[in-house]
Amino acid sequence: MKVLVWLGSWALSLLNTLGSFFIFFVDGIRHIFTTPKMAPKVIRQMYAIGVQSLFVIVLIGLFTGMVLGLQGYYVLVKFGSTGFLGAAVSLTLVRELGPVLTAIMLAGRAGSAMTAEIGVMRITDQIDALEVMDIPGMGYLVAPRFLAAVLVFPLLTSIFDVVGIFGGYLTGVQLLGIGEGIYFGRIAASLTATDIWEGFIKSLVFALLMTLICCRQGYFAHLRKDGRGPEAVANATTSAVVISCVAVLVADYVVTSSMLR
Repeated sequence: MKVLVWLGSWALSLLNTLGSFFIFFVDGIRHIFTTPKMAPKVIRQMYAIGVQSLFVIVLIGLFTGMVLGLQGYYVLVKFGSTGFLGAAVSLTLVRELGPVLTAIMLAGRAGSAMTAEIGVMRITDQIDALEVMDIPGMGYLVAPRFLAAVLVFPLLTSIFDVVGIFGGYLTGVQLLGIGEGIYFGRIAASLTATDIWEGFIKSLVFALLMTLICCRQGYFAHLRKDGRGPEAVANATTSAVVISCVAVLVADYVVTSSMLR
C-alpha cells in the first residue's frame, strides 16, 4: 500500500506541476496581446538574448562544424564516400545539432540570466511593487521574453547552421582536400526546404520551453523549499538551466519522431 500511496502522491504532484506550467504559459502569452508599450521591452530582451549571445553561438557553431567535418571524413573514407561530407555536415547541423546546441547554449547564458533577474526582483519585493502600481508582472517581465525568444531563436539557429557548414568546409576542403564544388554541390543537392523548416520548428519549440521554464523558476523563487533569499535564487537558476537542457533533448526526440512519420 505504501508503494501505491507514493505513486499516487508522485502522479498528483506531477499533474500539479504540469498544470501550473500550462497556466503560467497561457498567462504569459495572453499578456503579449494585452500589455501596452510592448515593443521597447521586446527589443531590449532581443538584445539580451540574441546579440549578447552571438559570439558564443558563432564560436560553438564553428568548432561543431569543424569536428563534424573531421569525424565525418574519417567515417566516410572507409566507404569511399568522402564526396558526401557536405551533405552529412549540413543535414546534421540543420536538422539536429543546430537547434539543439543553440537552445542549450542560450539556456546556459540567457536562460540563467532570466531566472536570476526575475528571482532577485521577486525576493526583493519588486514584483509585488509592480502589482501594487497596477503593472502586471507577467506583462512586464515574462511576456516580452516569450516574444523575444520566439523571434531570436530561429535567427541564432540559422547563424549556427551557416557557421557550422563553414567550419565543415574549413576541415573538409581546406584541411583534408575534398573538392570545394563537391562539398557545396552535395549540400545543394541534399538539403531541402523541409529540412530547414524542421530546424526552425524545433527552434521555436525550444524557445518557448526554455523561456517558460527559466521565467517560471525565477518568478516563483520565493516559494522554493530548498532555500530562502539569495540561496533560493541560486537554486532556482541551477534548476532552470538543468530542466531546460533536459526539456530541450526530450522535445527534440518528440518533434523529430513526429516529423519522420
